[in-house]
Amino acid sequence: MKSFSDELKNGLVWLPALGMGYYPVPDDRHYNACYFDNYCALADTPMGRALTLARIQLVARHYTGPLLDVGIGAGQFVEARPNTQGYDVNPHGIEWLKSRGRWADLYAQHYRALSFWDALEHIDRPDVAVAKAEEWVFVSVPIFTGAEHLLRSRHYKPLEHIWYWSHDGLVRWFDGQGFDCIEHNTMETALGREGIGSYAFHRRT
Repeated sequence: MKSFSDELKNGLVWLPALGMGYYPVPDDRHYNACYFDNYCALADTPMGRALTLARIQLVARHYTGPLLDVGIGAGQFVEARPNTQGYDVNPHGIEWLKSRGRWADLYAQHYRALSFWDALEHIDRPDVAVAKAEEWVFVSVPIFTGAEHLLRSRHYKPLEHIWYWSHDGLVRWFDGQGFDCIEHNTMETALGREGIGSYAFHRRT
């Protein structure tokens, strides 16, 4: 029984009824210069540029105003889309944003629109984060059919990813936060990324 209770406290928990999983990632997370540089290398490739364009196009189909990008990677989306600021917890991402006058504090105020490209799964309290959106939330996130799929996936990252969702689980979770799913597509998977869903959620009025 000890191993069972230890796993509940320290291992992956997947709740099929919610289509959602949780892993207690340690507080000491490796968001540093190497992490930022790795994203710079990924962004400066044909796939990286195609992903940025696809994300810009997803937003543009629904919204054209100011937006805050949460978890900027290498800053490629912030740099490529006009009227876009960024928020990050990586000191190197923060420095990059501030040097360009693009920094904004997610938790200091509300924003008309937020984007989370490969970021929502990293956030301890995603409910608090998306509550800062007044109108739109745009998301790309790994999608799983269940716990077995998750455990064999390249996106199972116990040092980084706290939250895991199925498609229905993510839509249901956003519904609980007051958002309707307006668009879902697999454009990032079509571009070569395994098992990624992209979404546009709009706050119900």
